[in-house]
Amino acid sequence: MQHFEIEVGGRTRRVAVARTGDKFAVTLDDRTVHADVARIDAHTLSLVVDTECPTGATDPVRAAFEVTIAPDAATGQLIVGVGPTPVAVAVNGRRARRRDEASGGNGPQRLSAPMPGKIVRVLVKSGDPVRARQPLVVVEAMKMENELRAGRDGLVAELHAREGESVDAGALLVVVQ
Repeated sequence: MQHFEIEVGGRTRRVAVARTGDKFAVTLDDRTVHADVARIDAHTLSLVVDTECPTGATDPVRAAFEVTIAPDAATGQLIVGVGPTPVAVAVNGRRARRRDEASGGNGPQRLSAPMPGKIVRVLVKSGDPVRARQPLVVVEAMKMENELRAGRDGLVAELHAREGESVDAGALLVVVQ
């Protein structure tokens, strides 16, 4: 089971996600729903969610949602869209760390895992030159791939990412000088 704290609209919520067979049990604060999740593309998921039973019903009601999840480089938050409504979300205090990382300047850029997951691709080696927005590492979490990119031109000074390795949220993966 993976645990997160998310901040939405200034309110912090507790989220737990566990795989249950071919579905996920998602607990938001103290309410659990079961969701069948399918990836449509790199940033879009299709969710079929079993919601609470109406009074007198024997089967749960199913609701379908198309959800987009994309990083916002300017704020370090994730932009989560449910249908046409985008919402800025910070995961596990990520917003504060990313703001420090994105501040630019002459210091090193430290890329960390945005959430717990598995490293599926490492696209650079230590000492490699990189260009701004170049993909460096791909982390998979909850059936979605998160491509971490260089914020500016530089050299890979440190590489802590290894393909196939599981990582925690906030784990340092790459340092670009």
